[in-house]
Amino acid sequence: MTSTAAELLEVLWSRASTAPASASQLRVLFILEHHEGINLRTLADALASTPPSTSRLCDRLQAAGFIEREGSPSDRREVRLHLSSRGRAFLADLRGRRERALQTVLDQMPAARRTALLQGLEAFCATAAAQIYDAAEDSDSRTA
Repeated sequence: MTSTAAELLEVLWSRASTAPASASQLRVLFILEHHEGINLRTLADALASTPPSTSRLCDRLQAAGFIEREGSPSDRREVRLHLSSRGRAFLADLRGRRERALQTVLDQMPAARRTALLQGLEAFCATAAAQIYDAAEDSDSRTA
């Protein structure tokens, strides 16, 4: 059941997306949104990728205007990554389109089932965010 729900959600997301970003690029944007100013190695660890692959991914996002790089004040060899205002606007627009697509389905569900689903999703989000974003934070503290 959970894989079916995930697949259907993916279909809804793709219908709502006119995103010029790949799934990997979206992951980068979401991570940077929660960990402003992390370094490339920390981002690579969070993506379970290599620094060279992550750097190329960031090159494309920077060329699209979604992220910015800045030198670290404490180590001139280190680069810190930030979402640009265009990157933030892109994520806000993407979320709005996704929410509208999901709301169309939710509006057709019985109220009691919709309430139960939303409560379950709140618990899921809290747990998943802790696993995903805390891992990036732990990695960042090890590289600091």
